[in-house]
Formats: sequence, structure tokens, C-alpha cells
Amino acid sequence: MSKINNILLAGVGGQGILLASEVISEVMLMAGLDVKKNEIHGMSQRGGSVVSHVRYGEKVYSSIIPEGEVDILFSFELLETCRYLPLLRQNGRVVVSDWKISPPAVARGVQAYPENLTQKICQQFPASVVVDGLNLALAAGNAKTVNTVLLGALSNILKFDRELWLTALQTMIPKSLLDVNLRAFEAGCQVK
Repeated sequence: MSKINNILLAGVGGQGILLASEVISEVMLMAGLDVKKNEIHGMSQRGGSVVSHVRYGEKVYSSIIPEGEVDILFSFELLETCRYLPLLRQNGRVVVSDWKISPPAVARGVQAYPENLTQKICQQFPASVVVDGLNLALAAGNAKTVNTVLLGALSNILKFDRELWLTALQTMIPKSLLDVNLRAFEAGCQVK
């Protein structure tokens, strides 16, 4: 594998983006690949945008994904997904939760949340995987496991050994939260 593969994670503070990037990076490391990761937090603690770059391959020199070279946009919220669509390769893929979190201007009633974002994403990138992340996380037992649901869906695309994913989850997630996260991961694995 001499090609460098690029995953851009995007969402809103508090959605577990940084944990998800740690799990993905751990899977790649256990698979024997070189991995570089970079995070941009912004005003994440106040519901602001959070982005994480994960690059992996035989040898990776930079943690920042060049514009237009994102292979997979792994996103936790629809509007944040649309913000980063221009960074995808022409044949890139999107894995996204259909969750809508209103930015401050929408919450204050100054603007409306844009309509038909799911359709826009799927028209531009037909291989997109749209996940009912919140409902699957709730069914697993905790709304805060949307990130793990999405990791399950992502694992279907990346095709690394399932045991690597489970080991990474066991390594990164506190023991008290592991069972619910494993159920969430399994729910995400069922998404095709």
C-alpha cells in the first residue's frame, strides 16, 4: 500500500470526533501502517466546528490532507458535511450521520437550517452512506455513541480486520462505557 489514504472527520464539539479519530488511527497502527493525525478544535466546547485529519499508508509525511484529496469524509452532522464536500476527491465517499444540529444563527431564528442536505450530498457523491446515527445509538443504549455507530459503518468501507476495530475500541473507550459502545459499533456494522 504505497498510496496515502485520507479521512477527514467533521462535526460539532461534543460529538466524539476526537475519540473516533483516535480509534481509526489505532486500527491503522495495529494494521502496521504509518499514521498521522491532526485536529482543529475551534470553539468546540461551545458547539463549534471540529475537524480531524487522519492519513495512513506505507509512509506518511504530513498530517494535513491537501485540498481535493480527501478519500472519505466521515461526518457527524449534515451541515458540517456540506461545508467540507469541496475537499473530497472526485470519486470520494461520504459516511455521515443524518443528525441536524442548529448553528447559533439558526437557533436564534436569524437563518433557517438548509433543506435537502442529504439529497445534495448523495447527488454529488452517490456512494455516500447516510446513517440514522442518533436512533441507532439510542437503540444501543446511549445517545452519545453516535460516533461509535458511525465507526461501525466506516469499518464496512475500510475492510480492516474486525478484530482490529474491536481491539481499538477496547483500548480507547473506558471500561464502564465499553459494552454500550460495542453494541453501537455492531449497529453501525449493519448499515450498508
